[in-house]
Amino acid sequence: MIGILVELIFSWLLLYWFDKSNFSVLGFKLTKSRTFNFLFGFFTASLFCLFYYFSTSSLADTHYSINQNFTTLDFLKSSWWVLSSVLFEELIFRGALLYISIKKFGVKRACIFSAIAFGIYHWFTFGAFGNPIQMAIVFAMTAIWGLMFAFAYAKTKALYLPIGLHLGWNLINTVIFSKGPLGHQYLIIDSDQKLDGLISLFFFVLQIIGLPILTYSYLKKSNNRNRISN
Repeated sequence: MIGILVELIFSWLLLYWFDKSNFSVLGFKLTKSRTFNFLFGFFTASLFCLFYYFSTSSLADTHYSINQNFTTLDFLKSSWWVLSSVLFEELIFRGALLYISIKKFGVKRACIFSAIAFGIYHWFTFGAFGNPIQMAIVFAMTAIWGLMFAFAYAKTKALYLPIGLHLGWNLINTVIFSKGPLGHQYLIIDSDQKLDGLISLFFFVLQIIGLPILTYSYLKKSNNRNRISN
């Protein structure tokens, strides 16, 4: 939480120094459309994550069991950790720096810069640095998703959609399926079988591009609706 407060202060200073603006440019003010964007992002990412894990576990014959020691308090604590980490990353990569970069370099270049930085950042958070193959895989996954988050901010001019997308995936991935630094959460893998061959490649690619394609389609339709209404 202290880190987020420091980020907010630093963001305000950057916005004032480079643009003579304030937090309003990051789209913090809650509106009907921004609420809908958040809900779309959260539920679409959550459902996509559930679909991904249920599909791969069914095909690979992977079995999960419920962690009987996982309490409601544990769920709340873990969810708060996920929310804090999402907000921390969004304020870094889709906050003031992205807004200023868009004004200086344009949407495409700024989003690409943000995505590259997001991918490199995860080399260290995932402990992949020093392993070229793992670095390439981590970069491919996180940079493409970083581009999705950045594009979502650029098109909606608010952080609600990228936060919703980011939170939806991370919450299910980390708290439900225990795929993260928090260890055993709600579900524990009893037998972890791996997919192989073309089916493994298919789901690997799907994990990388599936949600970005859904998000792009949503933004395109939203943009078309706005044009018609105007």
